[in-house]
Amino acid sequence: MSNTHFIDSKIVDFNLLNEIVFQGKKLKLSKEAITKIENCRTYLDEKITNNTSPIYGINTGFGSLCNVKIDNDNLQKLQENLVMSHACGTGSIVPKSIVKLMLFLKIQSLSYGHSGVQLKTVNRLIDFYNNNIIPVVYTQGSLGASGDLAPLAHLALPLIGKGEVYFNNELISGEEILKKFNWEIIKLKSKEGLALLNGTQFMNAYGVSLILKSYKLSYLADLIGTISLEAFDGRIEPFNELIHFIRPHNGQIKTARRINEFLKESKLINQPKEHVQDPYSFRCMPQVHGATKDALAFCKKTFLTEINSVTDNPNIFVEADKIISGGNFHGQPLALAFDFLSIAMAELGNISERRTFQLVSGLRGLPPFLVKNPGLNSGFMIPQYTAASIVSQNKQLATPASIDSIVSSNGQEDHVSMGANAATKAKQIVDNIETILAIELLNASQAIYFRAPKKSSPFIESFLKQYKSEVAFIENDTVLNLEIKKTIQFLQNLTIDTEELF
Repeated sequence: MSNTHFIDSKIVDFNLLNEIVFQGKKLKLSKEAITKIENCRTYLDEKITNNTSPIYGINTGFGSLCNVKIDNDNLQKLQENLVMSHACGTGSIVPKSIVKLMLFLKIQSLSYGHSGVQLKTVNRLIDFYNNNIIPVVYTQGSLGASGDLAPLAHLALPLIGKGEVYFNNELISGEEILKKFNWEIIKLKSKEGLALLNGTQFMNAYGVSLILKSYKLSYLADLIGTISLEAFDGRIEPFNELIHFIRPHNGQIKTARRINEFLKESKLINQPKEHVQDPYSFRCMPQVHGATKDALAFCKKTFLTEINSVTDNPNIFVEADKIISGGNFHGQPLALAFDFLSIAMAELGNISERRTFQLVSGLRGLPPFLVKNPGLNSGFMIPQYTAASIVSQNKQLATPASIDSIVSSNGQEDHVSMGANAATKAKQIVDNIETILAIELLNASQAIYFRAPKKSSPFIESFLKQYKSEVAFIENDTVLNLEIKKTIQFLQNLTIDTEELF
């Protein structure tokens, strides 16, 4: 398999993206992409030379200054000023993995030949990507409407020798990185600054990252929930396919089928039960986990469309001989998807914490707080508190950002999506779900110990053996923060086949 991915017009799906990102592939423009970029730039140069009328963002000011005509002699300065003036990001630094995704998505969008950039500008972005040069970008500053202006300005600054980058885990200036590689500053031509700054790559990079992580966590919620079901001596009847075929939501059917697969050949699930029903947090896993799966499918489709889109402004259509100013940079589709993702993932955490609560309650033959000597030992009393606290925080974070708007640019940009805020909130929620599920696994693996010598399925027993080699059974009180951290690390290191995830 080649270690190079050629940027072209082929649709990028999540399997391909997963391959590009996690197998460390290098990027290179295809001949098709090079031709499109060069033809578009040539067309734009000729248009400026032969046309004296104002064209937004090319020979005019920006935003509410759109009616200010700029002389041709100042077009390069106009673009440099745009990049520098818009680099107003604040807050914490965006994770490097997400910034690298931003680079990929910006390259992909510019390669379609509707943005008017120079070939060398795109190639320099590819140089950054391939050499793992990661510009410093900040989480705050984007309204998610006229594109992700502030974050993308920070992404573009090193092209002109400004800003900062991470290289070999060192923080160095944009000027230094150019000297280190003996690269010249990119002299931005007309429209290029706007092409670099307009776009949804900050939001979409978060979206791509969160979709990949959320699908993994959805799988783990099913698996860890099944372990909890076994530990709680739960019943198998709620996962019978007959129930789900008469309410055939895709996610619900998939969840029930997956849980049945996990339980194949389990002795525990098939032993006689004294109780007739289980609490909803066990019995309704297909309905609750499944609804989250269906929400993820919608979000995945939205982000996938955005990956394969041109989102700067104005857009150049060479064959139609038109330069059209529109609103493809507006982040409303992404903002709504992030809010849906946030609510759906928060519910996975909500139901997980309820299962943890049931496991520590001293029911169905399990000792209170899952410890042999309760009283002297507090056991697993407080991890449930921690999970409850995080679940509550998720409820607060899940308040939709997309219903908010605020006027900017002197009224010219009078409706914004707040998709960037939705993105950063969604990341907090998804990261929190990882911790909540880790706490459930810590409890479930402890609880199932008390069901010995009866065994769960070979699959679950194998999984627990792997887990217990890193997080042992707890006899007496210990610092549980360390066990939670080790469990989170265990989950992060798990590799799950993408065919299982999607």
